[in-house]
Amino acid sequence: MRALLSRFGLMLACAVLVLWSLVPVYWAFAASLTPTPDLTASTVRFFPQTLTLDHYAKLFGFGTTMANDTMVWQQFRAALINSIVTALGATILCVALAAAGGYAFVRLNFPGRSVIFILVVATFAIPGYTVLIPLYRIMTTLRLVDTYLGVTLIYVSAFLPLSLWLMRSVYQSLPLSIEEAAQIDGASRLYILVRIVLPMAAPGLVAAAIITFLGAWGQFMVPLIFSPTMATKPLTILVPEFATKNFVDYGLINAAGSIAIIVPTLIVIFLNRYLVSGLVAGAVK
Repeated sequence: MRALLSRFGLMLACAVLVLWSLVPVYWAFAASLTPTPDLTASTVRFFPQTLTLDHYAKLFGFGTTMANDTMVWQQFRAALINSIVTALGATILCVALAAAGGYAFVRLNFPGRSVIFILVVATFAIPGYTVLIPLYRIMTTLRLVDTYLGVTLIYVSAFLPLSLWLMRSVYQSLPLSIEEAAQIDGASRLYILVRIVLPMAAPGLVAAAIITFLGAWGQFMVPLIFSPTMATKPLTILVPEFATKNFVDYGLINAAGSIAIIVPTLIVIFLNRYLVSGLVAGAVK
């Protein structure tokens, strides 16, 4: 009886958690398909009576004749490209550095190895807003504000400690005998890393890539400060700007928000098993 109650309680808790997470997503998607008059009506409807694609048409510039609608499409397209470029750039650079750095901390014996690793990982615990002012001054001096390179480097500095810790754990779980055998055969350290170690550490690499990409894609505070124009402004900053002082386009906001969450949702759905296996790769040696 106690086991049955425990199982029921667990299932109920999971159901509540799922509803808590998915209801806002459904509400945003339903609102994106609801005509504007219905969105501003006094009666709240969980299921829209009338469906429309006008908000998505306006967002992608289909059938628009007004200059304002054309500007919306141009801004959305630019923000979408900016989000993809900065997130992918940060992911590639962060994973490359984590793959090389994690291997060095595990296999190479150099002075202060443990201390340096602890100091690097400890930076992950520093709140981002505490370093915004000095970081902004540095980026201003280097003329990297509102540039892809500047935003990407900030993302890398934010997510590299976690990726480095993850890859170090993965490398520690790999058998050293395979690398020793390759060294006996005359393989260089770089050859061993690229051709032998990285293929075995693929789940960890994918997990680090997913974590970095999702983190960079959903950033708000950093681009709010360092991306003031449409040159690098991502979707997370553009979508709230559809709410102006005099008018809030609820349909357009929800349509843009629904599209913005498609990319991370697809990544989690199709790469979920790689994420889980990569996160637990270093749990058991």
